[in-house]
Amino acid sequence: MLIQVGEKRTVAFDLRLAVWLALAAGAVNAAGFRSLGYFSANMTGNVSAMSDMLALRQWIVAAGLFALLAAFIFGAFISAVLIEAGRRRQIRGIYALSILLEALLLLALTVFELTLPQSVSAMVMLAGLSFLMGLQNAATTRISDARVRTSHVSGIATDIGIELAALLDRKNDTKPIMRSRLKLHSATLLSFFGGGVAGVLGYEWIGPYVFAVVSVFLLALSLPALRHSYAARSSGSQP
Repeated sequence: MLIQVGEKRTVAFDLRLAVWLALAAGAVNAAGFRSLGYFSANMTGNVSAMSDMLALRQWIVAAGLFALLAAFIFGAFISAVLIEAGRRRQIRGIYALSILLEALLLLALTVFELTLPQSVSAMVMLAGLSFLMGLQNAATTRISDARVRTSHVSGIATDIGIELAALLDRKNDTKPIMRSRLKLHSATLLSFFGGGVAGVLGYEWIGPYVFAVVSVFLLALSLPALRHSYAARSSGSQP
């Protein structure tokens, strides 16, 4: 699911990508909110809150929210730059490498959360988690040609509404396509929700170590894909 691109991707690949990475994103987003009081992936809410804080002249809070937005954009930027560089060099598994990078950085953030003073670790975690959500969103968007966006719940909910309307139209000849998209987007939404529940329960149980658990989960997704890519490259075959 992290190797095939373009015409080689099937609905099954996109569905697996959406379910597993939305699960991780939901867990990180909800656990981050439980720990820090802000959502690392909800840029719509953060921008709305930033405008509210600016109107109320709460400059410091507004600046912090702007930093979250900037970190998310920067994460997406870095992901896109790395992916483009990898594609130009024909690096198989460049998307798996992006998820591996996310896993390693999330593990590093867990260490920071556990070792740094709370006043410092909170700022690092807030910016770091938003950066990682931007990185993941860009990677999944690129590999799926924008069919999968693991934390863009507003867009997913909009797509579900559009697809339901299309299925009710008896004269619509794209119903098979709409059914597959509805399945994909519904699974993404449910996985993000389920990941959020798991993230909060995990934080209540083991605290910041929940981020390390998500990191291990991402490693388990990316490393087999990288091994497959390396084996295909060594044999001279296509993954």
